[in-house]
Amino acid sequence: MALPTYASPLERAWHYAYLAICVLVFVFLIAPILVIVPLSFNAEPYFTYTEKMLSLDSEGYSLRWYDSLLTSGMQAAEAMRDGAWWSDLWHNADWVKAAKNSVIIGFWATILSTVLGTLAALGLARPEMPWRRTIMAILISPMIVPIIIVATGMFFFYSNPCAIVGMECGRLTSTYTGVILAHAALGIPFVIITVTATMSGFDQSLIRASASLGANPRRTFFKVVMPLILPGVISGGLFAFVTSFDEVVAVLFIAGPDQQTIPRQMWSGIREQISPAILAVATILVIISIALLTTVEILRRRSERLRGVAAH
Repeated sequence: MALPTYASPLERAWHYAYLAICVLVFVFLIAPILVIVPLSFNAEPYFTYTEKMLSLDSEGYSLRWYDSLLTSGMQAAEAMRDGAWWSDLWHNADWVKAAKNSVIIGFWATILSTVLGTLAALGLARPEMPWRRTIMAILISPMIVPIIIVATGMFFFYSNPCAIVGMECGRLTSTYTGVILAHAALGIPFVIITVTATMSGFDQSLIRASASLGANPRRTFFKVVMPLILPGVISGGLFAFVTSFDEVVAVLFIAGPDQQTIPRQMWSGIREQISPAILAVATILVIISIALLTTVEILRRRSERLRGVAAH
């Protein structure tokens, strides 16, 4: 907001001090993230800025670490980059396998958490719902309880999920199903909070109006309720996907060698062999996160316009 011309000297001083504080907070939050982007183009195998990088010498920058993401684990990385090379990349490259696992697990975990979280939010939004605060606290507990405790409990439960009823059944650990269920459980609270916030501005009289016009509950939901809360549902789904895509602790406990995700691969790389290739992965993840957050903001504004909140 622009400073009015009639502002007093004290108001002007506070205005500029406030802007300086905002800039400092922004730098404090963003600088540790953005500092890794130039380092991912370092021509040397170091985690520090070299003299050539600081002097903006082109020889100090390289795409070698991005190339290593593609070639790591390939059987014929030095071969000519033809169809066979790309096939080798798709089937054998370590980071490509991790990326495929992250996308597959994230997609199904997002679908599951979005459906269950939306249903829970719709129930919690009803005024006649008993014990709403208690149920809400239980449902969002996975995002409040330390993740190490949640992951440990998931490991013992998924090792024999039927033990609670005194039976033996198949393990869910070291399976895609187990990892997807674990990530869905971690993503559901974000969907519930987002959709519940959207439902707080929903006009319940629209449901009664739809019923008075002869629409059944199913038609009312898909023609009236769902279009209005859809931006919130999609935003919650995006948060659930980001939660799944970035999760490493639950994967460490539940996943097996075949379910390696990008964060798990980064963890292994840090422990076993520190390489600037990890910075290249981190840069790609930052770009993906910015794109997802931009999408969430666009959906938020659209939701406000649909509810008539935004100014015209």
